[in-house]
Order: sequence, then C-alpha cells, then structure tokens
Amino acid sequence: MARQKRCRICKREGFIHLRYANLPLCKEHFLSRTRSVVQDTIKKFKMFSKEQKVIVAVSGGKDSMALWHILAQLDYKVEGIHIDLGLREFSMISRKISEEFAETHGLKLHVFSLKEELNYTIEDIVKKSYEKPCSVCGTIKRYMLNRLTYEMGGSVLATGHNLDDESARLMGNILNWEEEYLYRQYPVLPEEEGMVKKVKPVVFLTRKELLKYCEAEQISYVDVSCPHSRGARSLVLLDIMEMIEDKYPATKLRFVKGFYKIREKFAPSKKVELHKCVKCGMLTASNKDLCRFCRIKERMEKNEAIERT
Repeated sequence: MARQKRCRICKREGFIHLRYANLPLCKEHFLSRTRSVVQDTIKKFKMFSKEQKVIVAVSGGKDSMALWHILAQLDYKVEGIHIDLGLREFSMISRKISEEFAETHGLKLHVFSLKEELNYTIEDIVKKSYEKPCSVCGTIKRYMLNRLTYEMGGSVLATGHNLDDESARLMGNILNWEEEYLYRQYPVLPEEEGMVKKVKPVVFLTRKELLKYCEAEQISYVDVSCPHSRGARSLVLLDIMEMIEDKYPATKLRFVKGFYKIREKFAPSKKVELHKCVKCGMLTASNKDLCRFCRIKERMEKNEAIERT
C-alpha cells in the first residue's frame, strides 16, 4: 500500500489524498475543508439559514449520517427523519444505527414505519403489485419525506445526495434526454404549495470523502446494501462515472458544475400543472385523480381483497 502524502497545509501525516484537487490533507484539515465545502454550498445556493428548522432524511448510510453530523457541527437547527421501509435485516440495522447516532449526539430523530403509515412494507408491495422495487421505493420515500417534513413544520428537507450520485444521475438523464428531469436536477428545489424546499448540501463531496469523514469522526453507518439494489441502473452509472474519474480526475466535478451553469436551457416551455390528490390532498403532477402513492395503496388493497375472496 502506497504511503499517504503529507498534508499540504501543515505537513503532518496525510489522512486522505483528494485526487480531483491534487490535495493531500491530514485528518484535522480534511474535516475542516469538508465542513467548509458544505457551508459554502449552503451559502452559494441560499439553501437555509441558522434560524430555520432543517429536516435531514436519515437512512443510516454514510452520506446521510455525515450530512447530519456536519450540519449539527455547523450549528444549524437540525432534526432527522428515518423511514423504516420493512426491508427485513437491512431496515433493522438502518433504524438501529440512526437511533443510536441521534442518542449519542443529542439530536432529535423522528422514526416512521411504512407498515404503520401504509399498512404494507416495500417487500409486500414488490411481491403483490409487481412494481419494480427501486421505482416504488423512490416514490414512497419522496412522498413520505415531503409530507412528514411539511406536517412537522420543517422549513427545508436536506438529503445526502453526493457528487457521485449527482454525476451518475446526470449521465442517465442525458443518455435518455429526460429534459424535465434535467431541469429539476439542481442543489435546490424551491418550495411550492404543499411541496417543501429540498436541498443537497453535500452535492460537491464524493462518497469517498463522506466515508472518510465518518471514519475520522468515528460515525457508524450501514455497511450493507439494500437487498433489492443488485443490478440497479443507478449502480451501473455510478461504476461508469467512477471509471472515467479514475482515468481523468475532476471529471465528475466539472461535469456537474458545468451542467448547473447551462441548466436554464432545459427549462420547460410551460410550468407543470399540479393538483391535489383526491385521497390524501398532497400535490401531484399525475393527470389522474390519485397521486402515485395513493394509487399504489389502492392497488394493494384491491389485490388483498381479491385474495380474501
């Protein structure tokens, strides 16, 4: 194993070498830089202020755990939301780690069970409705995080999407020329009626940096993959971007930042019309009476009724 280069700032033993910046850093200066990047991102995109209540979507993974810790260290008013999706051992570990972190650091965590909220787990839905697991999981998490943040009086919902996630998603949207999705890919999505403001404070940090941050701060995180993630398209795109980055460091950062500069070119000619779901009252862009969350619930209830007959 190659010896780590010495910190460029203080010449002490290096803890990490950021290849995209050609910057070796010791643990102290790495932690300081990481928090500065997040603070600068919050400020540049006007995400939130110290007076606002920020809700962090906490999955138990390294990205959300690091984000929650960083925001707390920066003295923001943060509370966490964890959704127990009912994915057997994976969800049990995720919940336990999230709860232990909150207790250790004196932070408030709100835990919600999908089984209690919807009467079904992700496993139930995938088994009985034939929905693709990643698609249905994404729909449910977005719906619940938005609704719960709104109901809790949170000013903004912060998620742990990192530079790797953002570059892979951008590549996927460009490959399919998903213009609507391209326009909505940004570090901030503004508040609308019934839709809370959503932000990505760690969007300019790589997953390696967030992993090393957890290591430096001795933060436990879920180190196992979701049982349904194998073969997911997002993982393939992540691998492709990592191969390019390995050959040409800083590609991800240039790719994402360059896109943000031209994003307005993908603005839709007319605003997408939203209307209230007739069942839950939350806003939806669907041209049907029900939002997708309620359609999933309705389909599950119908299937269950058929099984009982």
